[in-house]
Amino acid sequence: MRDNDFIKRKDGKRYLIFIGILIAIIAYYRPILAVLSAVALIYLIYKYVVDINNMEKEWTRYIEGLTEEFDSVTKHAVFNMPFPLVMLNPDYTISWYNTQFSQMLEEEDILNKKIDTLMPELNIEDLIKDKLYITTKYKDQYYKVYYNIVDSNKSITKKDNTIVLYWINDTEYVNLQKEFMDKKIAVCVAYIDNYDEVKSSTSEVNRPLVFAEIDKTINAFATSNEGLVRKYESDKYIIVMESRFLREIQKKRFEILDEIREIDKGNDIKVTLSMGVGINGKNPIENYEYARAAVDIALGRGGDQVVVKDGNNLSFYGGKSKAVEKRNKVKSRVIAHALVQLIDQADEVFVMGHKNADMDSFGAAIGIVNAARNRGKDGYIILKDINPSIKSIYNRIIEEDPEYVENIITPEEAEEMIYDSSLLVLVDNHKPSFTEAPELLNLTDKIVVIDHHRRGAEFIEDSVLTYLEPYASSTCELVTEVLYYMQDKLKMKKYEADALLAGITVDTKNFTFKTGVRTFEAASILKRAGADTFNVRQLFRDEHSIFIQKAEVIRGSKIIFDKIAIGRLNINDENSILIAAQSANELLNIRGIEASFVLTPVGDKIHISGRSLGNISVQLILEKLGGGGHLTSAGVQVEGKTIEEAEEMLKEAIEEYLREGEE
Repeated sequence: MRDNDFIKRKDGKRYLIFIGILIAIIAYYRPILAVLSAVALIYLIYKYVVDINNMEKEWTRYIEGLTEEFDSVTKHAVFNMPFPLVMLNPDYTISWYNTQFSQMLEEEDILNKKIDTLMPELNIEDLIKDKLYITTKYKDQYYKVYYNIVDSNKSITKKDNTIVLYWINDTEYVNLQKEFMDKKIAVCVAYIDNYDEVKSSTSEVNRPLVFAEIDKTINAFATSNEGLVRKYESDKYIIVMESRFLREIQKKRFEILDEIREIDKGNDIKVTLSMGVGINGKNPIENYEYARAAVDIALGRGGDQVVVKDGNNLSFYGGKSKAVEKRNKVKSRVIAHALVQLIDQADEVFVMGHKNADMDSFGAAIGIVNAARNRGKDGYIILKDINPSIKSIYNRIIEEDPEYVENIITPEEAEEMIYDSSLLVLVDNHKPSFTEAPELLNLTDKIVVIDHHRRGAEFIEDSVLTYLEPYASSTCELVTEVLYYMQDKLKMKKYEADALLAGITVDTKNFTFKTGVRTFEAASILKRAGADTFNVRQLFRDEHSIFIQKAEVIRGSKIIFDKIAIGRLNINDENSILIAAQSANELLNIRGIEASFVLTPVGDKIHISGRSLGNISVQLILEKLGGGGHLTSAGVQVEGKTIEEAEEMLKEAIEEYLREGEE
């Protein structure tokens, strides 16, 4: 219609112009006729202008009517949208809402009320932070909430802005997703940690009762969770269940560990169970592989615990009891035989411990170098610097065997010397990031791990040989056994024997903690090889200033939860870690104290040394802060925190650990 009117107006102008030209021509020949024609033209122009004005008025009235009709339709459409819609002021008060939103809330008089008071679970700030939508729950329904800001600047800081929220009911999808996740398969692999020990220590009359009770407990655990259980070896089980049951089991922190431990049918040794659980794999086979890897980690951490592997994420439950000493030395002989072959095949042997080497790490390294030399190979110890913990034995080496110092090299020197044909042995550590030089691990494929710490989530996966035994008192104990089986007669110099015995001594706190039969057997082997307990004792003598600093730590310590001592060493020098560790040991001598922690600054970090009598796992506590170790001895270094902040983090970790124990 508008286009036709425009064409008519354009044609009318052409006609009037054409008539005007004709009148001008006529005026040349017939002036009187031209005057009459001009009068007629004036009338036509007048008529044309009037018609045009009337047409504009009619068009305006049409547009106004159409706009009113459109506004009415728009308002009706918005007000009766099939999903809830609400408009908010910049302070999140409700300025307008449609019928669906009021029906969703089932409340009246909500205008000008803040939406977060009506719907506490809705986080608008989170929604507006560059998110397309958020999912929220209201009553028993789930919604996807989209938003739009009605403002040209897209800013919520001006007073005239309006925030529009669109609510899409997503309950059916969420319930379907939950049902899918609930019905996913979880695979559990369970091992009886100490099957042989329980069997040998239980009388023949009671053995069937004990093992029948174990089977009954595990079957009851599976059946109560609608799971399938199969026993595929005398001490191994596989359990399959739905993930929804696993979540409930996790909330109860795997009570089956306690139920198995409480079995008492004439067995002298408590039965312990380790379990690996694999979930959220691509298929049941991958879940089974996850479970196998998880149970290996559980066993590597000392057993009596559960490890849940969800992709690359690991969760730990239990692990608060001491690892049971295994008296079967078959594994030591097998490891010794394998290590002989690896040394013989290598051009040279490099040994690396953990950062801030202690006597156990350095003593074990000396033992491995001894093994290499006895096989006619060059052996090197990789060490960044000589810290106070090993300074005494290092000085003794200089005195008794100056040439040996040439075999103690820096990581930079090792990087130039290591080739594919070299053998790299890691002692007293299995975490790549904790080694003296993690970059060296990529220079050879032949890596051996010998360690006594409980296995953590971080692990050297591609080692050609792994000897990880958490039951052992120290790595020096493990190395001593291996050396014993590698040669008919142990050949070593006195300072080498003293170094290995010193490593055992420091980790057992003078043979008082985590000491088993094999610990004393290892000590006797070293004694026959020339170790002198008096010389070993001399290695632990301290300066007078160190005694004073330890006394200050003990004097300023405080006791929390009636059984845990926390102290601070407010100095930052090369002796800090050593003094902190020794102070933590001393705090255990206080009556009623079951665990102790000492904090000290080390460079720009805060180091925490943890020690325990065995009832409290300092490993599990410090793992919460990113550290590790084993049941009675652990450590961690916290970055970017003051000593006060680190202490608060430690207290929270201790409280969480104790709360988990109560649950």
